[in-house]
Amino acid sequence: MGSLWQDRYSAQSGFWYDSGTETLQAPQLSDGGPREQAAHAHEQTTRMTPEAPPGAALAQILRALDPHSPQPLYIQLQHALRDAIVQRILGPDEALPSERQLASDLNVSRITVRKAIDGLAEEGLLERRQGSGNFVCTRIDKNFSKLTSFSEDMRARGRTPRSQWLKKAAGTVTPEEALKLAMSPGTLVYRFNRLRFADDAPMSIETCTIAAYALPSLDAVGDSLYEALDRAGHRPVRALQRLHALLLSDDQARLLDARPRDAGLLVERLGYLRDGRAIELSQSVYRGDTYDFVAELNAL
Repeated sequence: MGSLWQDRYSAQSGFWYDSGTETLQAPQLSDGGPREQAAHAHEQTTRMTPEAPPGAALAQILRALDPHSPQPLYIQLQHALRDAIVQRILGPDEALPSERQLASDLNVSRITVRKAIDGLAEEGLLERRQGSGNFVCTRIDKNFSKLTSFSEDMRARGRTPRSQWLKKAAGTVTPEEALKLAMSPGTLVYRFNRLRFADDAPMSIETCTIAAYALPSLDAVGDSLYEALDRAGHRPVRALQRLHALLLSDDQARLLDARPRDAGLLVERLGYLRDGRAIELSQSVYRGDTYDFVAELNAL
């Protein structure tokens, strides 16, 4: 028999897909009655069906690939691997089979596998380790060119976001906030201070000031601030972000399950509505060993 997945049985149609001829072939039944034919078909299926690949991840991938789809196979494989990561079929720091093994098991070229993995590595979902292979990322790559929320970033990487509220309160803008948000003194704002988690790992301490007109109430924000702003019709469409290196204080280290004076990252964001009004002023402190910020640069 050829490669492990050279012939694939379609349970829905009862046909075999022959990768050599790229045709569907009906199973050959015996000349007996229905019972004998069914028994023969079962015997043929048992004999020809390949062994299940190691782990549930490859089984999920195989069910997703369709050689007759107009969509290129490497795109299909990207989608399948991304779904496996999002659904936690492939967990953080879990190794993928080698490119050679994937190509053999899926009956595709190594170029197809490499293109799929390259795309996911660019997204920050997979990490290439020299001499070791490809692994699901444990570090978070945050693309500076895309305006997304923490919750959206985590879900896109197969993580479960949640928040632990430290404080939330209504008040009037401070002089510094008024200057950055271009607000008049006395303008009402909402302030949110929370600890952000990916799964059960603390990732960042976030302090955010939002113009009060942008939300129906202080309690409108659940796990995702941007989802609450979106529901209210006031989600930022662009933002200016500034990145600083820092050493974690005792309190920051305690909340982030790190050590005092460990390396950290401070990200300041100023978010704007479509009409140009500043609506969001936030500061987020990240553990330096769990987060990477990525920016794509283009020549003019």
